Formats: sequence, C-alpha cells, structure tokens
Amino acid sequence: QVVLVQSGGGSVQAGGSLRLSCALSGVRPWAYCLAWFRQAPGQEREAIATSDSLDGDDYADSVKGRFTIVRDSAKNTLYLQMHRLKPEDSGMYYCAADQSCINDPFTYWGQGTQVTVSS
Repeated sequence: QVVLVQSGGGSVQAGGSLRLSCALSGVRPWAYCLAWFRQAPGQEREAIATSDSLDGDDYADSVKGRFTIVRDSAKNTLYLQMHRLKPEDSGMYYCAADQSCINDPFTYWGQGTQVTVSS
C-alpha cells in the first residue's frame, strides 16, 4: 500500500524559508517519479518540482533557483526546500508519486499542507 504523509509548511514572511517533508511508504524512491504540486486559491494545481531517477530534477520557472526538491532514499522521504519565499508562493502544497512523470494526474498523493507567505 502506498501512503504519502506530509509535514512542514506554515506561515512565514516574504524572504523567509520553509521545508516541506513527505514520508513515503510502499514507494521505492529510486523507481518512481516524485513531485511537488502547488494550488493557489482560485487556481489550478500545478507541478512546481519533479524528480525522476533517470531524467533528473525539473522546476517550474516561478520557483527555479529558489526551491530545491530532494529525495532521501535512506529515509524514504521527499523534501521541498523553499528559499526567498514570495507572497505568490502561498497555497496548498502536495507531494505526489507515480511510475512516470508524464502521467496526469499522478497516482499517489499526500494530504496537502498549507504555506502562507505574508508581505
């Protein structure tokens, strides 16, 4: 059984940093595409960072250079390190896993965690 359990998030001022965690069960990190999605109020959910063992990491332009996706196979945990946060980064963040990064939607999802960035 695949279970993704998220932790982290919260409120921070613009320019600050946060780290999101996603504990993976039933998923072999090296065999799956892992990703972070974000959904802002009134907007569609978008992929902001993906990590594939063959193709490497990819980021949305809006977060490139500020966010880092990290897969820790030893801890079976996926992280999203976020720096220089902006108010427009606010929203619900979800980790996700699938056997392919091109599947839409991903098969497995975390429960989501709120990030609020104040100006």
